[in-house]
Amino acid sequence: MTDGARPATRPGLTPREVATHCPYCALQCGMVLREDDTGVSVHARQFPTNRGGLCQKGWTAADLLDHPERLTTPLVRDPASGELRPASWDAALDRVVAGIRAIQDDAGRDAVAVFGGGGLTNEKAYALGKFARIGLRTRHIDYNGRFCMSSAAAAGMRAFGIDRGLPFPLADLGRADTLLLVGANPAETMPPLVRWLTEQRRNGGRLIVVDPRVTATARQADLHLQPLPGTDLAVANALLHIALTEGWVDRAYVAERTAGFESVRRSVAAWWPARAEQLSGVPVADLEATARALGTGGRVIILTARGAEQHAKGVDTVTAYVNLALALGLPGRDGSGYGCLTGQGNGQGGREHGQKADQLPGYRRIDDPAAREHVAGVWGVPADELPGPGVPAYQLLDSLGTPGGPRALLVFGSNPVVSAPRATRIERRLRDLDLLVVADLLLSETAALADVVLPTAQWAEEDGTMTNLEGRVLRRRALRPPPPGVRTDLAIISALAARLAPDEAAATEAAARFPADPAAVFAELRRASAGGAADYAGISWDRIDATDGVYWPCPTEDGPDTPRLFAEEFATPDGRARFHPVDHRPAAEEVCAAYPLHFTTGRVLAQYQSGTQTRRVAALRRAAPEAFVELHPDLATRLGIDDGDPVRVTSRRGEFRAPARLSARIRPDTVFAPFHYAGAERANSVTNDAVDPISGMPEFKICAVRVEKA
Repeated sequence: MTDGARPATRPGLTPREVATHCPYCALQCGMVLREDDTGVSVHARQFPTNRGGLCQKGWTAADLLDHPERLTTPLVRDPASGELRPASWDAALDRVVAGIRAIQDDAGRDAVAVFGGGGLTNEKAYALGKFARIGLRTRHIDYNGRFCMSSAAAAGMRAFGIDRGLPFPLADLGRADTLLLVGANPAETMPPLVRWLTEQRRNGGRLIVVDPRVTATARQADLHLQPLPGTDLAVANALLHIALTEGWVDRAYVAERTAGFESVRRSVAAWWPARAEQLSGVPVADLEATARALGTGGRVIILTARGAEQHAKGVDTVTAYVNLALALGLPGRDGSGYGCLTGQGNGQGGREHGQKADQLPGYRRIDDPAAREHVAGVWGVPADELPGPGVPAYQLLDSLGTPGGPRALLVFGSNPVVSAPRATRIERRLRDLDLLVVADLLLSETAALADVVLPTAQWAEEDGTMTNLEGRVLRRRALRPPPPGVRTDLAIISALAARLAPDEAAATEAAARFPADPAAVFAELRRASAGGAADYAGISWDRIDATDGVYWPCPTEDGPDTPRLFAEEFATPDGRARFHPVDHRPAAEEVCAAYPLHFTTGRVLAQYQSGTQTRRVAALRRAAPEAFVELHPDLATRLGIDDGDPVRVTSRRGEFRAPARLSARIRPDTVFAPFHYAGAERANSVTNDAVDPISGMPEFKICAVRVEKA
């Protein structure tokens, strides 16, 4: 792989700078980009989420702008040689449109599918959903956020009637008396957030972490609960059981602001602490200490993240922690509440504006007649022409190229060859397609399989908006235009829409209906979202520019935004939050003699998501050059493995190989690997494709494996 170098010097370039945000996680740290004749440099700025701090990924974010592996011309697969070769934009787009037309003429509109990403701007997520529904007229669109936020989103919707990761500002974390983090490791996934954890403890607060590993975050905790992967729900039910027994439930709050408590009270009666200890391995004393801190802690916040959510029972697990928060009277109380740490850069906004299989802009349901009428009116089409709901991401990917499944796929901002569960199978599905089109800035592992690759602009080369983990809508500002030969995703969508039109007049109309100007797209997004749960109608770029971002819902330009939700009521028909009884159930796949170990995945500090970008940054590659398999020393001894030995991890679905890393910070019955790497090191070759029946979330966080020296 070519080493990522600093940009070449450009003598005589007029210096310029722009205030923008980091391209990586949902913290969306504020930064300043400066370009002069020596290249582009990154400078931190005082923004409320990061307060002048950046992580290593943020500091090196500009290294990709002039990277030697950057795509700057379309690539089209040569039928004769089977190789990707440079092509003109006209040739590439013509190939895409011809393929779409042929496939839809033969097999119907749903034979073409679209797959988006949680890193796309709000404008691009909106345009992609609109393009799928009225440009391609297909029901098949979903996105990689299904693998990230879907379980927490579904749990939030059924409890609160609305899904916003943090229903309060991030700064509340710094003043919590007790903060419970479940399945979260922000010290590695979003390091600037740790400033709030440090402030919380400096103010005398108590930090409790629930995680199977002694992570960098867990090492900072006052108390660390180390459960068996897949048992977080049992832990939550036991905590509520203790709170009920000790009289820490806020009965007045429950009576005035919630519904359904009695069924939950009865369901957790069976979860006495000793039962939870036997199942999870968390000592009764630690469960009791945690419940006491939550029940008597004053300002209390409960946060969940992927460790609790990426399970085939992820929605129920999050619901169990929401039940606990509601019983303690936390949501809507100043300085307290339940929240979810959103992962991807636009993980929040990306799921609000129509690239999910079942949603329309404004977080509207696509099967709601009133929602269809409103959005169709904005789009200028009859409501009955909008397709119905599609299927969740894994089901969509697993159906590609199969009888009755989509035969073409357009991918924007995602790399499912690395990020999908049971990735070897998904790679085969992609190879079975008649047409695979990938828009990306680098030749990702998915792009390498494509029939057509379209080079796209980077974050510093286009304007737009992002919505961070607090529901704060931010402005991403362009430092400079894309290099020659590169187009923005909006320009690509506009060009495809025009080419798909039947005649020249219709092409002109289609290009106008799908503008390449992000400001025009955002103006339409505001109208489409108006009145929806995620209402952006009152958010303008000028208003964002005049503040440190605007929180949705914000229905009017001259009215307030909403930094805090639930102070007076919840977004349900009667204004009450809903309890839901949930019970622990085993992982979809349990250990056995052939596969005796639990396997779980996660992130490392220097890499991000599928690694398409970060694995090409020299400094990040030096910090985390390869995958590893983390094993407890006792387990390694039993297996005859020494630190650094190459090992093979095998499940019923496949295998991957990486060096062993011995650590007493993991349970002896569990092994861990990061999921950022490709090829033989691809951890998702072994992960389970069992999915949550409500959210469609795959069970990334636990499966059964065996480990042996390679």
